[in-house]
Parts: sequence; C-alpha cells; structure tokens
Amino acid sequence: MKEIIEAARKITALEIQGATNIAMFAVKELVKFAQRNKSLSKKEMWSQLIEVEEIFTKSRSTEPAMRNGLMYILGKLQHDQLEGISEDIPKMIEIYGSEYENILKEAKKSIAQYGNNLIPSNLEKPYIVQTHCHSSVVEGILIEAHKQGKNFIVVSTETRPFYQGRITAKKLTDAGIKVIQVVDNAMRWVANKFNSDIIIIGADAITSEGTVLNKIGSRLLALVAKEMHIPLYVASPLLKYNPGTAFGNYEKIEMRNTKEIWKDWTDSPKNLTYLNPAFETINRVYISGVITEAGIFPSGQVHMIFDTTYPFLQEAYRIIEHGSPSDIF
Repeated sequence: MKEIIEAARKITALEIQGATNIAMFAVKELVKFAQRNKSLSKKEMWSQLIEVEEIFTKSRSTEPAMRNGLMYILGKLQHDQLEGISEDIPKMIEIYGSEYENILKEAKKSIAQYGNNLIPSNLEKPYIVQTHCHSSVVEGILIEAHKQGKNFIVVSTETRPFYQGRITAKKLTDAGIKVIQVVDNAMRWVANKFNSDIIIIGADAITSEGTVLNKIGSRLLALVAKEMHIPLYVASPLLKYNPGTAFGNYEKIEMRNTKEIWKDWTDSPKNLTYLNPAFETINRVYISGVITEAGIFPSGQVHMIFDTTYPFLQEAYRIIEHGSPSDIF
C-alpha cells in the first residue's frame, strides 16, 4: 500500500495537475496495485481495492473525475461477480482501466468538436475568447478551432498562486494561437477593454443541481459575464459530475496549503492570517451551457444525461459506500 500512499501524496502536492490527468494517474496506479497483489483472494483483493479508492478520494476533496474512474472499474468488477463472470481480477482491472482512459480521450475529442462550433467562421475581426486557469478540455476546443482556420484571440488569466494560466498560454501559443495574458484581478477590465465575445472555462466538478466548481476566480468571471452579457460556457466531460451530490454529499471547497501564497514573500508579517481556497462555485444561472461529449445543454441537466450515459455508476456508489465484500464475493 506504500506505493498507493506515495501516489496519493503526489496528487495532494499538485505534482499531478488537471482533473483528467489526475483521474488517469489514479486509474493507472490502481492497475499497478492489482498487478502487484495477484496472489490475494478475491475477497481480500476487493477489500484492498476499496481501501485504495478511499486513499485516493481523500487525497483531493474535489476530484470526481478521479473517483468516477475508480468507481467505473469497481462497478464493472462487481457487475461481473454478480453476473457470475469469474475472470482474473487484475486482468479485468487493466481492461476496465483502459476503457475509462479511452472514454476520457474520446470525450475530449467530442467536446472539442462541439465547443469549436461556438466560435464563428470567416470573421474579419478576431473573436475574443476569454478563459481562466488551465483546462486541457478548453485547450482542445481552441486548438480545434485554430486548425479549422478560425480567427480568434484568447485572453487568459495567470491564475495564482500556482499560475496554471501560464500553462494555458504556453500550450496555445505553441499551437500558433494568439494569446493575451493578464493578472487575475484584471479579468473584468480586459473583458470590457476587448469586448470579449465568449468565456469558456473548464470544471473540476459538477453537482446534481448544475452548480459548477472550478478554480478560484471562476465565479468572479461568471459575474463579469452576467454584467456584460457575455455567454459563459463550461467545457467538461460528464464524468466530472459527482453522483454523491444527488444524495446530499456536497462538494467541499479544498483549502490549500497557505505556503503556496507566501512562499515568495520573504519578509511577510509573522502574525498575518492567510486563506488559500482552491475552488469556488458557479451557480447554474450564470452558465449558458455545458459542453460535454453528449452535446451542449444547461448544467441542470447534467445529472440526467450522466445517469443515461453511465447508469451502472450509481449502483457502484451504492454498493461500495453501503455494502461489504460479502455483498459481492
């Protein structure tokens, strides 16, 4: 289990960043764990897998894409057992892990196509697209639009304290896209100065009510969008929906280590209090639509479409959270 604890530490320490990257990392570590423990009985293996899932879940409080990935695998395994399919568990974990990874990759491709349609073609004046933080999904939309020859400029915030917006700027400029980067607290000024046409951001989690959780500063950008009548879209795979929120298990706002803020302030006051919230919520009333692999629709519909697309995940959560190994093995 020490390898899993170390992997979880890397997630907590942000050595692995991005909700999709974190999900794939955790799934791959689960596959490796199963391979290392082939000698365990099925019941012992299941108990250990549940423990691995709990360790990863505790590593970050706002990572439903990761937990859904682990639940996807465990849900498939429990379905096999309940149907009397007795295959080698480590082998099946590897197969289901690859399935989940492919689902995320294909989802990103579909989202890029749907999102790209929001940027008009054949414009003489550049379309202004504003974003915040770094999202590989949003990045995919913009790169696809660039490949199709669309005329646009991206305005990106730096996103303190880890400056993930610099990742966005580098990825997009490397792809040949023109990017303007500003400090976070200039997001309203720049929207007004450049008359931003659209705002597209990613998501770390989506709740059953259609509330989106994203990097701190996202709600400020949503308020800017409402004030200036700029459409705001959230690009996210459906697997960032948290099924637990339908049962009152609301997403928590992760409070990060305050050292992230003051590490470059060498003479900071000794008795100064810091707060470092990593995320904040965006109410569905501010969101024009969510761009997913199933299309673009109001965020309040995410839970219904998620249930239709991944019906066995609800059952996986129910058994894993309220059951025991004897329920399955």
